[in-house]
Amino acid sequence: MRLVKRIADSRPWRSVFRTGIPESSLERSEVIMNGLFLHIHPAKVRERSLRFSTTLYLGGVSFGLFLILIVTGILLMLYYHPSAPQAYHDMKDLQFVVSSGRFLRNVHRWAAHGMVAVVFLHMLRVFYAGAYKPPREFNWVVGVLLWILTLLLSFTGYLLPWDQLSIWAVTIGTNMARATPLIGEKLRFVLLGGNVVGGNALLRFYVLHCVILPLFLTLGVGIHFWRIRKDGGLK
Repeated sequence: MRLVKRIADSRPWRSVFRTGIPESSLERSEVIMNGLFLHIHPAKVRERSLRFSTTLYLGGVSFGLFLILIVTGILLMLYYHPSAPQAYHDMKDLQFVVSSGRFLRNVHRWAAHGMVAVVFLHMLRVFYAGAYKPPREFNWVVGVLLWILTLLLSFTGYLLPWDQLSIWAVTIGTNMARATPLIGEKLRFVLLGGNVVGGNALLRFYVLHCVILPLFLTLGVGIHFWRIRKDGGLK
């Protein structure tokens, strides 16, 4: 016990955790306030908020699917090259050559479909429960942005297999974006990196899908969880 106490009081430990082992209510509250993860996860919650009938666990399921997508996405990146036509051959290798490649890709694909559906149901539950009302209106806006990011992740991932279905789906989607008033043409050009769905578009969609959008979504999820705690917990 003395050894644990010495480690907790050492400079390396305090440089990371800033507090020692809590021995009083004040020190325990300092651990909560000074630590990001413990600050997001509350020390106490209402018993009612833990019931299945309150939230249907849709928020937790959405987050769980997001974690599955991160893990399977990283594994898929090990076998994928974002270049035409190599991307298509990599998808075929995953399907027929790589051990458990088809299973890995299907888990990623179905988790993506499931996340879109569950996040939508989560927003419906929040809306009908009135959980968007003050003081939770800002967190409702954050949730809407997370929903948009989820859709964008699903859309950008559509092009990566580089088959006829994905190429024509992205062609239609970017043509719809071109109909945006004032900025439509520029928006389509930025998305595709040109005027047609080609290698530049594949590279841009890959970076968006694997780097930019996941970073924004992770940041948004952290803010979302934090505001839930600050706005009085789940409702």
